[in-house]
Amino acid sequence: MSMVKESVDVDVPLHTAYNQWTLFEEFPRFMEGVEAVTQLDDRHNHWRTSIGGVSREFDTEIVDQLPDERIAWRTVEGEVRQKGVVTFRSIDDTHTRVSLAIDFQPEGLAEKAGSAMGMVDRRVKGDLRRFKDFIEEQGREEGGWRGRISPS
Repeated sequence: MSMVKESVDVDVPLHTAYNQWTLFEEFPRFMEGVEAVTQLDDRHNHWRTSIGGVSREFDTEIVDQLPDERIAWRTVEGEVRQKGVVTFRSIDDTHTRVSLAIDFQPEGLAEKAGSAMGMVDRRVKGDLRRFKDFIEEQGREEGGWRGRISPS
């Protein structure tokens, strides 16, 4: 398994950043290579990705969630093996630190080589930068309450 950790500070309140992240169907708007995320129920999502010409589909399960603090997940079915956690920490009333840690199993020679060369690190850093730009431009979570998972 390979581990990637990245953080970004966003200029929105904690609740706004957290709420945007729970709108999984909006991920293609800021995550490179994510074509679609479909929420199956409160805990499960189906992902369709295309990265470096390789298309993959897989399902994830939310395994831990504390509103306005963290969401942890793992893959449960499909062509991708990963687990991760995204955490949210208030810096002040209008700024939030979003930290992402992903542990993944690269498959095939191309993915193993890409992982060794730091391509996944750069992709995660780019996704977080695009999330920052996206949420700051909106100034609020985009997409309303549709796609929101319920707190457990």
